[in-house]
Amino acid sequence: MSNKVVLKVENVSKQYRLGLVGTRTLSHDINRWWAFLRGKEDPYLKIGETNDRALKRSSDYVWSLRGINFDVAQGEVIGIIGKNGAGKSTLLKILSRVTGPTTGRVMANGRIGALLEVGTGFHPELTGRENIFLNGAILGMKKLEIALKLDEIIDFSGCERYIDTPVKRYSSGMKVRLAFAVAAFLEPEILIVDEVLAVGDAEFQKKAIGKMQDVSRGEGRTVLFVSHNMSAIKELCTRSILLENGMVSNIGFTGDIVNEYLLNNRLSFSFRKLNDTSIPLSITEIMLDEGDLRQFDINRELRVYLNYAVNEYDNRSGIVIRLNKDEVCVYSSFYHPSNNSTFDKAPGMYSRVINLNPGFLKEGNYSLSFYVSIPRMSPFEVLESIVSFNLVIPFDQSSVSSFSSTRIGTVGYDVLFEVRK
Repeated sequence: MSNKVVLKVENVSKQYRLGLVGTRTLSHDINRWWAFLRGKEDPYLKIGETNDRALKRSSDYVWSLRGINFDVAQGEVIGIIGKNGAGKSTLLKILSRVTGPTTGRVMANGRIGALLEVGTGFHPELTGRENIFLNGAILGMKKLEIALKLDEIIDFSGCERYIDTPVKRYSSGMKVRLAFAVAAFLEPEILIVDEVLAVGDAEFQKKAIGKMQDVSRGEGRTVLFVSHNMSAIKELCTRSILLENGMVSNIGFTGDIVNEYLLNNRLSFSFRKLNDTSIPLSITEIMLDEGDLRQFDINRELRVYLNYAVNEYDNRSGIVIRLNKDEVCVYSSFYHPSNNSTFDKAPGMYSRVINLNPGFLKEGNYSLSFYVSIPRMSPFEVLESIVSFNLVIPFDQSSVSSFSSTRIGTVGYDVLFEVRK
């Protein structure tokens, strides 16, 4: 990686006005114009509020981004992570010049190729082949330059059979494949990739990540990558930026930033709520074994205590339990309380213990999700990543070979259910 800075972001902020189709009114435009004539600051920049989508505030103006500063070196792969609404997509739209910042500036040295949304820049009535030339022209490429890369683009996309079919008949995954192939093979100096890879299948995601590694390490191009797949972020990115409510919370090594994000952006360690009597089953409490800051020895058994209420017996309903590692599901189980105890058929409060046995989990960040549902129907209750924990190798074992270094990770989980006494 070169030390040459190819992308510099200085004090970038973006303000939006809520509740309107447009962002301004005539009176606001006049006030801004009058302030400009007097050499004053835009008066509406002073009343904007922090972008926290969960809170209702008094002002109609909100800062989607506020005071963003960072540099990206040539050949570097930067991850941008954060909760929904943190400002990730807004930042990428500013970097790719889809929209402009309210304040601050962005300086880029080289062409920028962006994949921001599925099918962005594609004309639905044109064929895949025609859209390759159209999208390439948008990226600033000449027709001859595109033609020389055409066969490679089509081959990488895996859409050769449909390349002369109008794009409006493509699935979302096929559009992503073609769009990524165009952006990757037409050699922009800076490649910006939003969450679009989540639409593709596992095989394509692997190819795409491999291609991004090739263009950064082998060709010295820069990649900015936004994803909720923490495994992909950790595999691909050298540094990461954590956004929170439109501001930079932290910048650093990817492993440290991902750990901070996973541990600090959930209801962690325990969860409790009132019984929802409108549904057959309702989870009321989830607790982990007591531990130090949600951190547990990888060699010990971990217990998760689950309390729930049976409000009305329904032999179809049950509780789906999902174990996630770095935001990727690695185990799931559908638990029918009625099949495990005859007492669960009667209305009342019940308890269970989920034992996560030692010897089957790798070190890393995990979370548990719970869903109350009937198979093949929408769930009654959704508790996504409601408790999280970190499995670590004890300090005295970290420097020596042990069975913990050979854990199988994504298969072989032994999850046992038993009545808590």
